[in-house]
Amino acid sequence: MNRGSEFRTRLKSGSVLGGHVFLNDPAITEALARYGYDFIWIDAEHGPFDKQNLLLHVMAANAGGAAAFVRAAGQQMQDLKYVLEMGIDGIIIPQVMDEIEARKVLELCLYPPEGTRGFGPRRAIAYNQQDLKTYLSTSRESFVRIIQIEHIRAVQRIEAILALPALDAVIIGPNDLSASIGLLGDSLNEKVLALANQVVKAAKKADKPVGVSIGPDERTIRIYQEMGVDFISCGDDISFLHQGAKRTFAMVGRT
Repeated sequence: MNRGSEFRTRLKSGSVLGGHVFLNDPAITEALARYGYDFIWIDAEHGPFDKQNLLLHVMAANAGGAAAFVRAAGQQMQDLKYVLEMGIDGIIIPQVMDEIEARKVLELCLYPPEGTRGFGPRRAIAYNQQDLKTYLSTSRESFVRIIQIEHIRAVQRIEAILALPALDAVIIGPNDLSASIGLLGDSLNEKVLALANQVVKAAKKADKPVGVSIGPDERTIRIYQEMGVDFISCGDDISFLHQGAKRTFAMVGRT
């Protein structure tokens, strides 16, 4: 639990691999963690999780030996507070358009005076087992704060976003990025890749880790590795089911 300090350094290593979970059963998260993923991206934005089920996924990721990263459902206090209280290792905040939105949402993740987070930790303070003063002094470093860059407006403001001290990393979302320029479904279009490359270069200049969230496609993986991303979140439970089923059908001669 609370691998934030570790991952703050590891995200720049070029070797961190995350995987996505959309389905409800926490055993899926534990299994992916045991398979070797460094972190599990638990998708509260697009997945059907309720609060209790989300907590079980967080616990399952840690039980399997992986960090628990949650993509929040949104940017409001009610989207973030209960997630932070679960003792997550990282939070991914979607659809941030500029540094103003980024600053506000990062403040919601931090206690006063640096931020505006309300106080009420549960699992985050080890169910009151951790000393309060120790918790407060280490809470900022206990989880990583990642802004997802998935709109052209965010790319246009990327330098200002990266300059925010409370930001630990950014991660590119190619699908929504392509949609923001009228190319949804064409995430490998040269215009989309040019925007992604702009984000990577800006992050390198700012000395902050930059990652990408993609599906399990070898060509896409190679493109982003060559672009120089520091970490990758790649593959998900639904894709693995789909790929495995298609492979099995092909082996038995069904099309």
